[in-house]
Amino acid sequence: MDRMLAPLLDSHPGLTGIRPLLGGEDAFAARLALVEAAERRIDAQYYIFRDDLTGRVLLDALSRAAARGVHVRLLLDDHNTPGMDRLLAELDAHPDIEVRLFNPFSRRFARIFGLLTDFTRLNRRMHNKSLTADGVVTVIGGRNVGDEYFAATRELGFIDLDVLAIGPAAHEVAAAFEIYWASAASVPARRVLISQRRARRAAPFVAELAAVRRREAAGYLDTLRRNPLSHFVAAQHFEWAEAKLVVDPPAKIWGRAARHEYVLDKLQTAFDGEVRRELVIVSPYFVPGSAGTKVLTALVARGVRVRVLTNALESTDVLAVHAGYARHRRALLAGGVELFELRRAALGTVIPHTAHQLGSHASLHAKVFAVDGERLCIGSFNFDWRSAFFNTELGLVLRSPLAATLAAVFDEVVPRAAYSVTLAGDGRLNWQVSGHSQVHGREPGSTFAERCLIGLLRLLPVEPML
Repeated sequence: MDRMLAPLLDSHPGLTGIRPLLGGEDAFAARLALVEAAERRIDAQYYIFRDDLTGRVLLDALSRAAARGVHVRLLLDDHNTPGMDRLLAELDAHPDIEVRLFNPFSRRFARIFGLLTDFTRLNRRMHNKSLTADGVVTVIGGRNVGDEYFAATRELGFIDLDVLAIGPAAHEVAAAFEIYWASAASVPARRVLISQRRARRAAPFVAELAAVRRREAAGYLDTLRRNPLSHFVAAQHFEWAEAKLVVDPPAKIWGRAARHEYVLDKLQTAFDGEVRRELVIVSPYFVPGSAGTKVLTALVARGVRVRVLTNALESTDVLAVHAGYARHRRALLAGGVELFELRRAALGTVIPHTAHQLGSHASLHAKVFAVDGERLCIGSFNFDWRSAFFNTELGLVLRSPLAATLAAVFDEVVPRAAYSVTLAGDGRLNWQVSGHSQVHGREPGSTFAERCLIGLLRLLPVEPML
């Protein structure tokens, strides 16, 4: 792969080639293409890796890569692996596949008891998401591995954003993976899961189940084969940009990392003093807290336009997070921050020509920050307490025209796809869609029970857990 990419990289010294991946099918096709083109090593690091259609297809691709001699390393946060021990043990039994679990539960069954007895440790998770081939090509962003992230289900579907990157940024992601892989928090699967002998006995069953999954996925796979991104990256068009990786140290989960090592502080360092005209925040889980609210309103006070896109109550998949956001909504609006909440009914307008890919219940999941139409960060970091202080995160800071593109999308698409939230003279909140005369005086699309629950959650001291 190095030889394939050398002419591209040599013609853009010091720069990273990037291609945004907005549609779910594009994002999955790019991952499969990367796995199939790998020659030496594949490193995959995920917070969620579901045992569903796309999860099985990707695991099958990783297994086939290992069969041709590619060394595969799979690092998964253990919080989202219930029911997968047998499958992961089988994968780990392959001589060219290594599986490690990050911050694992000691109890493999009845995990709730583990949370009750070891909550401080188990509450901190590895939220990073990356897939890197041969240390030279990577896909990072907001997507985990699961049908809802890759437009493979008609149920819940996430609107998300990844970037395919080649060059220096990919080298940085590979180096960060090595640090996580070597961390004491990354425990070899064989020390946690069922024995390798039992895994080998399970192999026929798992292989049969994989074949069933592939038959179920026939239509989806046919669509992927026709996707231009199914042909490997050397044939793709890249934008070239200065790029820098920001990543938390693994020790953050034990509270042992210095604050200047946190992604939050690195982002503040990267952007501090450079926000002159505009800050655009896209965050599905937006819980700024009192401190974040003061920072954003202070920017407005000095003449910076601050715009935020997050989920409406009707589109969020985590009600508690919406309650944490709602607690600060009036203060943000009073301070001049512009708030937009994505509508459940208009999500197809966010990704042109891909409305058919979205499920019946779609939700925002992309995490992007853009400054002055010049710089942006794409990654796993949410504007909330968990990302700031508890979980580990990873993102790519770019100086790229993509920042201006994001601002243009905000101008053109968001007013049609989202509610503009405003503060009336009497202190009440109003929700309105551009071009529509109807103004909502309460959370649109919500039920009485949901509003009552949100009201209750707002009273509870749970914000630092969100």
